[in-house]
Amino acid sequence: MPTYEYQCDQCHRTFEVRQRITEPPLTSCEACGGTLKRLLSPAPFILKGDGWYVTDYPSDARKKAVESEKSSTDKVSPSSESSTQAAKDSPTPSSSAAAPSSSTAASSD
Repeated sequence: MPTYEYQCDQCHRTFEVRQRITEPPLTSCEACGGTLKRLLSPAPFILKGDGWYVTDYPSDARKKAVESEKSSTDKVSPSSESSTQAAKDSPTPSSSAAAPSSSTAASSD
């Protein structure tokens, strides 16, 4: 059901009324009894789909900023790189514990 906006010529009160399209427009103000005129107002609409947000079609400046953020996250600092390498070189407890148990089971037969 559409919403119509009215304004009174006498008291200059502006208000909205939900009416069916088939209903006749209001003619008298409920507050003062003056004559009403229906105002033109933009129709409501919903923006769906791609292309309606800033991120859908970025400007050149935004593209450069996103690329610089990606390149800075791709670079790894030397201190974090050495700690990552040290973690790879140390044996894990589960792999060293699994090896002796399988060899003892084979030797008992």
